[in-house]
Amino acid sequence: MKIPKLLSTILVAASAVCSSASAQVQMPNTLKPEQKVYGLSKFWQEVNYNFVYLNKVDRKAWDSLYTAMIPVVQQTRNDYEYFHELQRFCAFLKDGHTNIYLPQAIEQKILTSMFGKYRLFIQNIDGHAIITRTNLSIKEEVPVGGEVVEVNGLSTAAYMNKYVRPYISSSTQYVLDDQAASSLLQGPEGSTYNVKIKTPKGAVKNLQLTHARTEEKETIPAFEESGLLTMKWYPGDVAYVALNSFGDRKIDTLFIQKLPELYKAKSLIIDLRNNGGGSTSIGAAILSYLTNDSTYYGSKAVSRLHSSAFKAWGVYVTPKDTINSDWNKKAWLDNHDLRMEVVSSGSVYRNQAKEQRLVVPTAVLIGHNTASAAEDFLILADKQQHMVKIGQNTFGSTGQPYLFDLPGGAKARVCTKKDTYPDGREFVGYGIKPDIEVVTTVKDLINNNDPALNKALRLLKNSTLKSITASKTASLNSK
Repeated sequence: MKIPKLLSTILVAASAVCSSASAQVQMPNTLKPEQKVYGLSKFWQEVNYNFVYLNKVDRKAWDSLYTAMIPVVQQTRNDYEYFHELQRFCAFLKDGHTNIYLPQAIEQKILTSMFGKYRLFIQNIDGHAIITRTNLSIKEEVPVGGEVVEVNGLSTAAYMNKYVRPYISSSTQYVLDDQAASSLLQGPEGSTYNVKIKTPKGAVKNLQLTHARTEEKETIPAFEESGLLTMKWYPGDVAYVALNSFGDRKIDTLFIQKLPELYKAKSLIIDLRNNGGGSTSIGAAILSYLTNDSTYYGSKAVSRLHSSAFKAWGVYVTPKDTINSDWNKKAWLDNHDLRMEVVSSGSVYRNQAKEQRLVVPTAVLIGHNTASAAEDFLILADKQQHMVKIGQNTFGSTGQPYLFDLPGGAKARVCTKKDTYPDGREFVGYGIKPDIEVVTTVKDLINNNDPALNKALRLLKNSTLKSITASKTASLNSK
């Protein structure tokens, strides 16, 4: 099978495998070539059977890439390089809920921010790889706000495009950019990077960084302690509650325990910016205390349906045959792996809150890390007129992943469910948009300023939120 030129270009660097930095590192090589091919084939097979967005995939290119990857994975020099190549294969699908996870034994040897003397956290700020946090002892040498402008002789953009972006699975371009920046210097212990950093004052510094564990704990800015739930008070009886995960049902209990104190609030800030998801029902339980509605509606969901017999019959069916024939339509769709069924036309949640409700002007802070079940929470709260979303687009990916094992202790998952708003509006691949967009700048970073939080506090203080919610209500009523 001929490999398209684009795929051939993607695979040119496969003989070097991964990045130039990791080639120097000794990693275990426990998998036999036939096991590596099996793992590749297992993932390809499960995608073909179960991936809900297969209709968006160029099937010829996908199959050509699979064929081209067979010799590539057999020639990988160790387990890490093998699984890294599987991540490249997976990234072709462009889905944030379809991933390859390294075995734990290998994952423990991969470092992102630690380089012995140096500890550097990097973030995408307005398209630049900006240092957002360092260990305390190097704050003068490598100040917060500095930009990584070159890695291993390549511009940061060129290095990302060659060695970082191709291995990241993402449903949205902006999350891909974020993850490329945050994992820019990720690699096994012992791997070395020659980087050029431009400080906020314009000075250029050259550093040779080798991954090794950093013993120093203190960072600047310091990490704030955060558990499942964080609560603070701001002037004007503004309560701030960060819901940092819906992956542990304990957060529902923690929230209910805070209710007696929260009833004193005249307004509320719910922070979902660090909530990567979990279970939709956990977020729904919390929402029940933040609305007077007796029912609220979750996403509409569809999944692929497959019948072997209909697929076989579909070999003999043409598109013309499907006109006015449901039987032929099923056969044709199954033969092309395109038949879908509605698994939920819009989940109806009955409000079973037993305690008093807290319905006050509410700002919901969202961002690129607001993902999965946290996005489901926003869909459930979509018509809450007292709530306004502030920040940036959300992660843009949710669904029901099918999790399965790969050789060598690795795991993979494939997204099996497509979610939309109850009325069919799509957000996977786009993100849920804020009502008020607020973007963090390098200046905010240097000054340790949280512009989204500050915007919410100003709106609540000035009662501006009421006029915004009135406008939102009018918009909802017009739909």
